[in-house]
Amino acid sequence: MKSIIDLIGRVFLSVIFLFEAYDSWRYWDETQRQMAESGLTWQPDLLLTCGIFALLLGGILLLIGYRTTFGTILLLLYWVPVTLIVHDFWNHPAPELRLQSILFMKNLAVTGGLLIVLVNGSGRYSIKRLLATTRVH
Repeated sequence: MKSIIDLIGRVFLSVIFLFEAYDSWRYWDETQRQMAESGLTWQPDLLLTCGIFALLLGGILLLIGYRTTFGTILLLLYWVPVTLIVHDFWNHPAPELRLQSILFMKNLAVTGGLLIVLVNGSGRYSIKRLLATTRVH
């Protein structure tokens, strides 16, 4: 049962990042506008391209359970700074404070999930395990 729950947890976590990569690409101009509002004005095309790449690669590696350490570190390198910059609830006025606080805490929980995968590995149902147990004759 633990193996199935590990797999479901990895799938749920990866969907967050894969969807954000798609959403950022699909709404490129809107994403760049939001970046500018958050103070991310240095090389917005480069930052957004690198962010989408990190989300896609990290999300795929997490989903399939291959090189999960690399994938989760890549996602954490993206997720933690973005959380601190975009959801800085302490800098928002009262009407936005509650929403930004909730989004910050949600991202904190996702960070916790990534850290759990980082220390526990990909689990039984993963490409890593499949490759390790497959014998080529």
